[in-house]
Formats: sequence, structure tokens, C-alpha cells
Amino acid sequence: MAVVTFYEKPGCKGNLRQKTLLAAAGHTVQAKSLKTEPWTADRLLAFLGKLPVTEWFNRAAPDIKSGQIVPENLGFEDALHLLLGNPLLIRRPLMEVGEERVVGFDVATVDAWLGLNNVALPEGNIEACVHGPEGHGHCGSHAHDHEQEESSHGSCGHH
Repeated sequence: MAVVTFYEKPGCKGNLRQKTLLAAAGHTVQAKSLKTEPWTADRLLAFLGKLPVTEWFNRAAPDIKSGQIVPENLGFEDALHLLLGNPLLIRRPLMEVGEERVVGFDVATVDAWLGLNNVALPEGNIEACVHGPEGHGHCGSHAHDHEQEESSHGSCGHH
């Protein structure tokens, strides 16, 4: 079994489901905060560099859902600058085992990479926001700007 460094948004129920699935498959998960990790361009690109720029982004992030940021309209440099400035925009989780890195939690990719050992999968898309298609605004309890997003969902009971 693997030791997985798992970069997450602390308190995110979607990331919790993913970590639980990895642990149930026998892997050791070492969770780290995506927001507080000291990202550099080179380090982030070690995860994202092989993907198209549009796949670098967390589609459930409020600025993306609102249309304030449109990944399809961004070039490489602008996208990288945005992600380094606000790590909550990064598609998550970022996972690392040794020198191998994966972005997001596509079940087939993770199973082929690490093995999920026939663990029962939860209903629905395990990579999707647990708030559903409405996203973070669905809970209706909090304003969702960059600074408030992490702390507000950590306490609203919906994330």
C-alpha cells in the first residue's frame, strides 16, 4: 500500500470522502492544506504541467461558478499567477506518491495508479462538490469570497 500526500481544502466534505476511500483501500493518507502549502510555480507545475490549463481549476470555486474567472479565457502565465495567488482555485485534491503526482480524484485513474482494492464507492461523482450543482452558494449561510470561503464552510456544517 502507498503513502499518499494529499493536498486538500481542510474541512471539505468531498476531500474527506476521497481520503476515506483511500484509507479503506489500505493506503496511508498524509493530508496537507492546499491553502497554506508554500507553492512555487515549479512545484505546482509538477502536478499541473501535463494538463490543459482549463483542467487546472476547481470548477466549484465561487469565482469560477460566478463567471468572474473563466479558465477557457486564460493563458498559461495568467492561469498560473491566479492559482499561486489563490490556491483554493486549484483543482483538488493534488496527490503525490514518491515522484508521481495526480490532480483531481478520477476513480479510474486513482484505481489504476494506486489501487482502490474493490472498495465500495460512494454514490455520485466523488470529485464533485458535495453541495451539488449549485456549488458553495447552495448552503445559503455565508458570503463566499476568497478569504471567507475556507473559514465559512468549515463551520457551516455543509462542507
